[in-house]
Amino acid sequence: MPPTLPAPPFRIGVIADTHSLFDDRVTELFAGVDHILHAGDVGRFAVLDELRAIAPVTVVMGNVDSPEMGWRLTEFVELAGHGYLLHHIFNPHRPAALLAARIADQKPSAVIFGHTHQPFSQVIRGVLYLNPGPAGQARFHHPRSVAVLHADATGLQAEFHTL
Repeated sequence: MPPTLPAPPFRIGVIADTHSLFDDRVTELFAGVDHILHAGDVGRFAVLDELRAIAPVTVVMGNVDSPEMGWRLTEFVELAGHGYLLHHIFNPHRPAALLAARIADQKPSAVIFGHTHQPFSQVIRGVLYLNPGPAGQARFHHPRSVAVLHADATGLQAEFHTL
């Protein structure tokens, strides 16, 4: 019997705070990703159309998105053996009680969030908390960025890319 080879890493594009702007560099940076997670403040539906041309997308509603867009405030998705909880406004050091309970119940490998316009990646109590930074127009003197998550049997590795 031939040896079993490990599965190749599953690549996930992580984006937030597009605010109706789709930067063409995202197409290049997300080329070959298996899935995209958008952590809210999408803006126009056209942004999701551009992302869906790259890979399937899971999205949550941000504070500038309209409830009529039909997105949930929180989503949980399992991809390649890891669970991901998405919520736009989130403080990893002091999560709201309902979100803390959901994290305890669903035990995600990562919590993906946006809103602060600041890239963030930290493992806290075994969970990766990741904010890819803002992909929309530059605001608050923060760099524009996205992230790519590399997921395999050994865990998750975040890689940031400046736009």
